Amino acid sequence: MSTPSAVSTGIPARLAVAMAVCCALAVSTIYYHQPLLPQMAASFGLAPTQAGLVATLTQLGYATGLLLIVPLADCQQPRRLALLAIAANAVALIACAAAPSFALLCASSFAVGVTAITAQIIIPALSGLAAPAARGRVVGTLLSGLSAGLLLARTIGGLLGAHTGWRAVFLLAALIDLPLLLIIARSLPAATSLSSISYAGLMRSLGSLVREESMLRFCAASGFLIFAAFSALWATLAALLTQPPYAFGSATIGMFGLVALLGIVASPHIGALADRLGARTMVLAGAIALAVGFAFIAAGGHSLGWLIVGMVLLDFGNRAGLVANQSRIYTLRPEARSRLNTVFMGSYFLGGAVGAALGNYGVHRAGWIGLAAVGALLALAATAINAFSPRESSTALTDLRT
Repeated sequence: MSTPSAVSTGIPARLAVAMAVCCALAVSTIYYHQPLLPQMAASFGLAPTQAGLVATLTQLGYATGLLLIVPLADCQQPRRLALLAIAANAVALIACAAAPSFALLCASSFAVGVTAITAQIIIPALSGLAAPAARGRVVGTLLSGLSAGLLLARTIGGLLGAHTGWRAVFLLAALIDLPLLLIIARSLPAATSLSSISYAGLMRSLGSLVREESMLRFCAASGFLIFAAFSALWATLAALLTQPPYAFGSATIGMFGLVALLGIVASPHIGALADRLGARTMVLAGAIALAVGFAFIAAGGHSLGWLIVGMVLLDFGNRAGLVANQSRIYTLRPEARSRLNTVFMGSYFLGGAVGAALGNYGVHRAGWIGLAAVGALLALAATAINAFSPRESSTALTDLRT
């Protein structure tokens, strides 16, 4: 993971690393289940594709947590808010491990998503401390942590689940919340300027931000579509890979998460490119990469090589859109970064839930081709939205570059 220096970013390198680790640990809890969905379905006597509901509800829960909890970081100490969320997340994970029925597993998975939002408290808090010209690099570094968490979750989840069962994976995830609690308690900086606003006022202000900031609307819409396309693949990949011609087990499926290694290395560089070339250009490049990637995914049912090429393109496209859009929204209203992040990331993960559902529908109708058609349509819609989005204002570009 590349770490920007304190001189260039205004943030101590050790703090950037610690917070990137926290982002990794926090986000991992919503991805452990992905390589295990067929195994979970079998334990309740369901078809593999029916377990896709767990992925959909986890993403919906995350979007709900972003909407209802993350805005509080503009008026409450982010550190205290994060600690409460982590403790609740551990309880929800234990409930998943002990779930006696599929219905209770779904409810507990939703709760896991709601409480797994610590990274979305950290990112706006730390980006506010960054030098304006290096904000993209700082966001990219923190998102490298998110990528590492995704890799950790899918790979370890698949390997451990193959030997101990899916319930043990959720117990491990709950234990991982313990070091996260310690790092946050010791390292997350205290906020020095908090808004004096009621919770009801926070909620109303979200609507005001959406109405008044056209750039936020474009970023939220493109984020929705980009992550919907990306999630369409990952919510259905395990079910597809258990079928001929592959017939892989959960351990092998988990290894596909290693594709994210490239993204971990690339995120800070993508952020630096967004600082230099403009976020709109990077988002467009990401959306186009997604559309091209799904052309390779269409051949995934016959060629493992084409599938991996498609996955690499999807990972780059999703990451370029996320890093560039987040660096773009943080230039809008410094006093409302958590609420801006709530609107954007809430839309982003709502897109993930919709993409998971659409991906399952596409796979049910036409297998790999159905998945590729759904993903390509979503990616092309994101490309169209970004083609008509406004460029960054000259003031915003000056803030990013000087």
